This record gives sequence, structure tokens and C-alpha cells, in this order.
Amino acid sequence: MKNFTGDENLQTIGVPSCSVEFTGEVHGELVFLSVINTFLSITAFWGNTLILVALRKDTSIHPSSKLLYRNLAITDLCVGVIAEPLRVAHWISEMNERWDICYYTNLTANFAGATLCAVSLITLTALSVDRLLALLLGVRYRQVVTLKRTRLIAIGGWIVSIFGASSFFLNSFIVSLFVYITTAFCLVTTICAYTKIFMSLRDNQIHGQNHVVQGQSSQANTLNKARYRKAVCSALWVQVTLVICYLPYSIAVALTPQRGMLLSTYLARQFTGTLLFLNSSLNPFLYCWKITEVRQAVKETLEQLHFCII
Repeated sequence: MKNFTGDENLQTIGVPSCSVEFTGEVHGELVFLSVINTFLSITAFWGNTLILVALRKDTSIHPSSKLLYRNLAITDLCVGVIAEPLRVAHWISEMNERWDICYYTNLTANFAGATLCAVSLITLTALSVDRLLALLLGVRYRQVVTLKRTRLIAIGGWIVSIFGASSFFLNSFIVSLFVYITTAFCLVTTICAYTKIFMSLRDNQIHGQNHVVQGQSSQANTLNKARYRKAVCSALWVQVTLVICYLPYSIAVALTPQRGMLLSTYLARQFTGTLLFLNSSLNPFLYCWKITEVRQAVKETLEQLHFCII
């Protein structure tokens, strides 16, 4: 197993692969990754474009929740348009031994990837808190969770993510600190929010059964609870999928040596990074699967597109 340190300046930002000794042994793997990520880039672009059109047509989702889903779709769209092409360009520069381009494509790809991943985490965290507030506030939810406030949170998430990812241009320690703090905060907040939601739903179900015995059940209330559970389930599926796609890359990064990089570790980071990008292509399918209104809007959009082509 070889250990490459590369140029000192490149190593500080994690570009030990920009050397002929390193890339010569992984040329086939880089070709394979380039083809896969090119395909994922296309699917992420078209899939999330359809979701954005569908969300624009749908009127059943609360505007604040719709804005968060739209922000997540925009983030996934940017992954397909920006992050994945940059990563493919980096691999191509490695294979063609263009070390000057290799340095900058890696830097910009890391910046774009870190920014978009952070925005996704923050957006899904905001979505979990949004679902919790909808349960706790009841009729006051629409007064407290307004579109203006949700828009400010979405913009704030982009600003924080861009600021944190900019650390790639400064210091690798700051990058690691930003990633760990952001990930820990988002995961803890999300877990607490969904735990509170399911505990509250369980308690409400117990009280609801008592009301049925007393003849105090309301059909409208039952329908609202069923719709709320469905919305929570949809958001939770998206959250779990993100964790599954992000976790392997996080483990690979954590196992990366502080000095130098093993060839096997480098390949592990590239393959798990592709799994991370896969999340942006999976989300549109999750929306169509779990959200009936979005699925119907996507179906109508595809039918209209087919009619226009014919």
C-alpha cells in the first residue's frame, strides 16, 4: 500500500492525487467514476427540474414547507449542474496530467460540494423543525411560520454554508471544524424534532382512542392527523436517505491520515463521494413516491412535455 504526500501546498487542501505517481494506478477507476457521475449529473438536473415545476403547480402543501422543499430541490439541481461536473473535470485533469488545472478544479469542486451539502443538511433540519412546529402550534402555525421568516432561514442557510465552505481557501482545520459543528448541530436538532413528533403522535393516538370510546371523535380531526403523519413520513424518508448517502463519505474522511493519503483511502473517498452525489438524484424519486400531489403534478408535466414533442 503506497503513501503519497505530494506537494506541500496541495496537501494542505487535500490534493495529493495531483501527481503522475498517484493517478497512474487508478486511471481505470477514475474513468468509471467520471462516467457514473456524468450520468448522475444528468438525472439530478432533469429530476429536480421536474420537481421544481411540480412544486410550482401544487397548492396543497403549506407555502413555508413548499419553500423548503423547493430550496432542497434547487440545491440538488446545483449538485447536478455545478458540483458533479467540477468533480468530473478534476478527474479528467488528473488522467490527462494537467496538474495546474487539477489544483483549481479540486479546490472549486470541494467548495461547491461542501456548500451544497451544508445547505441540504440545514434545509432538512429546518424542515424537521417546521413539522414539529406544525404539531405544537396547531392553528397558530400559519401565523408564526410565515413565508417571509422561512425565506430568511433559507437565505441564512446559504450564507452560513458559503462562508463555511470558503474555509477551503484558507485552512483545512477550519473546514473540518465547520463540517463537524454543522453536521452535529443538524443531526441533534433533527433527531430531537422527530423524537418529539413521534412521542406527541403516540400520546395523541392514546387520547384519540379515549375520545372514540366517549363518542367525541371528529372525522375532520382524524383526516388532518392522517395528512400530518403522511407529511412527516415524507420528510423523514428524505432525511434518512440523506444520512445513508452521506455517512460512508463521512467515515472515509474521518479515516483519512493526517499526513499523506493512502491510495485505498483516496479511492474510498471518491467512491463514497459519488454515493453522496447520488442523493441528489434519489430525492426526486422520493418526492414522487411519498407526496401524492407532487407525483400527480410531475405526471401532468411529463404528459404535457410529451404532447409538445409530438
